[in-house]
Amino acid sequence: QVQLVESGGGSVQAGESLRLSCAASGGIFSIDAMGWYRQAPGKQRELVAQVTSDGITTYADSVKGRFTFSRDNVKNAWSLQMDSLIPEDTVVYYCRAGVVFSTRSPAYIYWGQGTQVTVSS
Repeated sequence: QVQLVESGGGSVQAGESLRLSCAASGGIFSIDAMGWYRQAPGKQRELVAQVTSDGITTYADSVKGRFTFSRDNVKNAWSLQMDSLIPEDTVVYYCRAGVVFSTRSPAYIYWGQGTQVTVSS
């Protein structure tokens, strides 16, 4: 059974930093794409950053230059370093993975449990 376990998050002041981490486990052959999304109450979940299987990293315009995505393919883990946080970054963050179970398997989408980030002005 695949599990994505998130850690990090919390409450900080504007301008400070936080680091989110996600670790995937459970019969994984490989991860096609890994990323971070966030969702505010009453709004759709939106992409924050992701890395595709061919190594292309994408950031939302709102976080470019402030957030940095990193990954450890061997450990099936990835992180999001969030610097210069602003109150608008206050939402729940979710990690997401496209999990492949064999060489002939398509990628199946899994989500982490979500972690709250709160930035005070």
